[in-house]
Amino acid sequence: MTFQHPARKHGNGRRGQFEEFAELASNFTSSPLFAVLCLCLVGAVVAVHVAGLPIGWQLLVGDAMGAVTLLLLAMLKNSERRAEHAVQRKLDAIVRAMLEQHEGKRGQAYDDLKAAIGMEERL
Repeated sequence: MTFQHPARKHGNGRRGQFEEFAELASNFTSSPLFAVLCLCLVGAVVAVHVAGLPIGWQLLVGDAMGAVTLLLLAMLKNSERRAEHAVQRKLDAIVRAMLEQHEGKRGQAYDDLKAAIGMEERL
Protein backbone atom coordinates (compact mmCIF):
# COMPACT_ATOMS: atom_id res chain seq x y z
CA MET A 1 0.00 0.00 0.00
CA THR A 2 1.43 3.36 -0.99
CA PHE A 3 0.48 6.81 0.16
CA GLN A 4 0.53 8.52 -3.20
CA HIS A 5 -1.90 11.11 -4.43
CA PRO A 6 -4.90 9.20 -5.86
CA ALA A 7 -4.45 10.77 -9.29
CA ARG A 8 -0.81 9.65 -9.52
CA LYS A 9 -1.35 6.00 -8.64
CA HIS A 10 -2.29 5.00 -12.19
CA GLY A 11 0.05 6.66 -14.64
CA ASN A 12 -1.72 5.10 -17.62
CA GLY A 13 -4.79 7.34 -17.18
CA ARG A 14 -6.96 4.50 -15.84
CA ARG A 15 -8.72 4.66 -12.53
CA GLY A 16 -8.55 1.94 -9.92
CA GLN A 17 -11.55 0.17 -8.46
CA PHE A 18 -11.69 2.46 -5.43
CA GLU A 19 -11.52 5.57 -7.60
CA GLU A 20 -14.38 4.26 -9.75
CA PHE A 21 -16.40 3.43 -6.63
CA ALA A 22 -15.64 6.85 -5.11
CA GLU A 23 -16.82 8.55 -8.30
CA LEU A 24 -20.07 6.57 -8.32
CA ALA A 25 -20.56 7.32 -4.62
CA SER A 26 -19.95 11.02 -5.25
CA ASN A 27 -22.57 11.02 -7.99
CA PHE A 28 -25.03 9.13 -5.79
CA THR A 29 -24.51 11.38 -2.77
CA SER A 30 -25.31 14.45 -4.83
CA SER A 31 -28.65 12.97 -5.91
CA PRO A 32 -32.09 13.74 -4.44
CA LEU A 33 -32.50 10.05 -3.56
CA PHE A 34 -29.54 10.20 -1.19
CA ALA A 35 -30.92 13.36 0.44
CA VAL A 36 -34.20 11.53 1.07
CA LEU A 37 -32.33 8.54 2.54
CA CYS A 38 -30.41 10.86 4.88
CA LEU A 39 -33.64 12.54 5.96
CA CYS A 40 -35.11 9.10 6.69
CA LEU A 41 -32.06 8.17 8.77
CA VAL A 42 -32.28 11.41 10.74
CA GLY A 43 -36.01 10.83 11.14
CA ALA A 44 -35.27 7.34 12.48
CA VAL A 45 -32.90 8.81 15.07
CA VAL A 46 -35.54 11.29 16.19
CA ALA A 47 -38.28 8.64 16.22
CA VAL A 48 -36.17 6.25 18.30
CA HIS A 49 -35.48 8.95 20.87
CA VAL A 50 -39.06 10.27 20.96
CA ALA A 51 -40.51 6.76 21.25
CA GLY A 52 -38.19 6.00 24.15
CA LEU A 53 -37.04 2.72 22.63
CA PRO A 54 -34.34 0.74 24.44
CA ILE A 55 -30.74 1.95 24.26
CA GLY A 56 -29.91 -0.86 21.84
CA TRP A 57 -32.06 0.74 19.16
CA GLN A 58 -30.54 4.16 19.81
CA LEU A 59 -27.06 2.72 19.44
CA LEU A 60 -28.01 0.88 16.25
CA VAL A 61 -29.36 4.00 14.56
CA GLY A 62 -26.47 6.14 15.82
CA ASP A 63 -23.93 3.61 14.58
CA ALA A 64 -25.61 3.57 11.16
CA MET A 65 -25.24 7.36 10.95
CA GLY A 66 -21.59 7.13 11.97
CA ALA A 67 -20.85 4.46 9.37
CA VAL A 68 -22.50 6.48 6.59
CA THR A 69 -20.50 9.54 7.65
CA LEU A 70 -17.16 7.72 7.58
CA LEU A 71 -17.83 6.12 4.21
CA LEU A 72 -18.83 9.45 2.72
CA LEU A 73 -15.72 11.10 4.10
CA ALA A 74 -13.41 8.54 2.53
CA MET A 75 -15.09 8.48 -0.86
CA LEU A 76 -15.67 12.21 -1.21
CA LYS A 77 -12.14 13.06 -0.12
CA ASN A 78 -10.82 10.78 -2.84
CA SER A 79 -12.95 12.50 -5.48
CA GLU A 80 -11.90 15.92 -4.18
CA ARG A 81 -8.20 15.08 -4.37
CA ARG A 82 -8.49 13.78 -7.93
CA ALA A 83 -10.30 16.95 -9.01
CA GLU A 84 -7.72 19.10 -7.23
CA HIS A 85 -4.91 17.31 -9.04
CA ALA A 86 -6.63 17.75 -12.41
CA VAL A 87 -7.06 21.50 -11.81
CA GLN A 88 -3.41 21.88 -10.84
CA ARG A 89 -2.24 20.01 -13.95
CA LYS A 90 -4.45 22.23 -16.12
CA LEU A 91 -3.05 25.38 -14.51
CA ASP A 92 0.51 24.14 -15.03
CA ALA A 93 -0.25 23.38 -18.69
CA ILE A 94 -1.79 26.83 -19.20
CA VAL A 95 1.25 28.55 -17.72
CA ARG A 96 3.66 26.53 -19.87
CA ALA A 97 1.59 27.21 -23.01
CA MET A 98 1.45 30.92 -22.23
CA LEU A 99 5.21 31.02 -21.74
CA GLU A 100 5.74 29.25 -25.06
CA GLN A 101 3.39 31.68 -26.77
CA HIS A 102 5.20 34.61 -25.20
CA GLU A 103 8.46 33.22 -26.56
CA GLY A 104 6.86 32.92 -30.01
CA LYS A 105 6.94 29.17 -30.35
CA ARG A 106 4.47 26.31 -30.17
CA GLY A 107 5.65 23.02 -28.72
CA GLN A 108 5.11 20.41 -26.07
CA ALA A 109 3.31 22.73 -23.65
CA TYR A 110 0.56 23.36 -26.21
CA ASP A 111 0.09 19.60 -26.62
CA ASP A 112 0.05 19.16 -22.83
CA LEU A 113 -2.63 21.83 -22.55
CA LYS A 114 -4.78 20.06 -25.11
CA ALA A 115 -4.34 16.79 -23.22
CA ALA A 116 -5.24 18.43 -19.89
CA ILE A 117 -8.67 19.50 -21.12
CA GLY A 118 -11.21 17.06 -19.75
CA MET A 119 -8.67 15.49 -17.42
CA GLU A 120 -11.00 15.24 -14.41
CA GLU A 121 -13.17 12.78 -16.32
CA ARG A 122 -10.19 10.49 -16.89
CA LEU A 123 -8.74 10.66 -13.35
